[in-house]
Amino acid sequence: MAAWERVKANKGAFGVDEESIKDFESNLKGNLYKVWNRMSSGTYFPPPVRAVEIPKSDGQKRLLGIPTVSDRVAQTVVKSYLEPIVEPKFHDDSYGYRPKKSALDAVGVARERCWRKDWCIDLDIKGFFDNLDHELMMKAIRFHTDEKWMHLYIERWLKAPLQGKDGELIKREKGTPQGGVVSPLLANIFMHHTFDDWMKRRFPEVRFERFADDILAHCSTLKQAEKVLEEIRTRLRECGLELHPGKTKIVYCKDEDRDGSYEHESFDFLGYTFRPRLSKNKHGKNFVNFTPAISNKAANRIRKEIRSWKLHLRSDKDLSDLARMFNAYVQGWVNYYGRYYKSAMYPFLRNIERFLIRWVMRKYKRFQGHKRRAKNWLGGVRKREPRLFVHWRLGLGSPAG
Repeated sequence: MAAWERVKANKGAFGVDEESIKDFESNLKGNLYKVWNRMSSGTYFPPPVRAVEIPKSDGQKRLLGIPTVSDRVAQTVVKSYLEPIVEPKFHDDSYGYRPKKSALDAVGVARERCWRKDWCIDLDIKGFFDNLDHELMMKAIRFHTDEKWMHLYIERWLKAPLQGKDGELIKREKGTPQGGVVSPLLANIFMHHTFDDWMKRRFPEVRFERFADDILAHCSTLKQAEKVLEEIRTRLRECGLELHPGKTKIVYCKDEDRDGSYEHESFDFLGYTFRPRLSKNKHGKNFVNFTPAISNKAANRIRKEIRSWKLHLRSDKDLSDLARMFNAYVQGWVNYYGRYYKSAMYPFLRNIERFLIRWVMRKYKRFQGHKRRAKNWLGGVRKREPRLFVHWRLGLGSPAG
């Protein structure tokens, strides 16, 4: 029942049986009894996972695997037993999908370490979730728990086939589908043994941040970075993984106090671009600082999202309706991308104001063709209700006429 409550709270789409959360809940006792009965007797076999293609920013597609609702309940049961066993053993610098740790924590720690160390290795693992070795994965699970029932079901989940749109079943010999409840935990266990624990033993002086398969490692010299990168490449190969040759690179964290230049002086990490930027110290003096701000990729995605709202065409709504419809999105972006170098967000947030001015000109006949007057009118509303829109709270609205 506890597992069901978590699955329900997370919502999510239906699996291959097309049974929704609502459908499952309509016969909750019967459905939960069925899962419990089969799991407790060793006869639970997970159904195929529904394959869904999600477009990536580079034009390629990522394959997600969506389990059925009942299978998500079963996976949540195993996760609730396994997570408390492995969580205390995980490395402090593993941030992905862990209680009380976040992507922003990883970005903040990376920023501090880039200030201290001149060189950073930006590691990109090629198709991590698709290539995870089943045999090594099960070896790691058996290392952490003797519970045979957990071994049984985790192995079955690893091997459960993907089902495409046409109903064709795709057999899986390796990998764990992104989208499964237990997949992030399995990924962390695998990478704990493959990378985190190995780094701690092999290079105790090299600090790193890992969020799932996104990894940064900090070095004092270029020579050290080259040596560490080569050994990481060999280690991952031994564990069935490969570094992406075009995306993995050594970066010089250039700033005011670091002379010279290098082929790579920036990298992207968790939606932020780290590079030399003009900053101000507490005395108001400008200096060059190697620091993160929202990446172009993330900013373009947000611009596209704002355009898709078609704010200027929603003349059937009033301003409070528009604020209610879209403020949550904007606040989410500000909370995440505004943590570091917030001003880098301002240009695309100003787009919202431009669309609102066009909305005023379309909604009220007296402002048609009068952009300045529409802008002044909107500025007047902002003066009366300065907190109506999130971007107004940041001072990005039109001034009162």
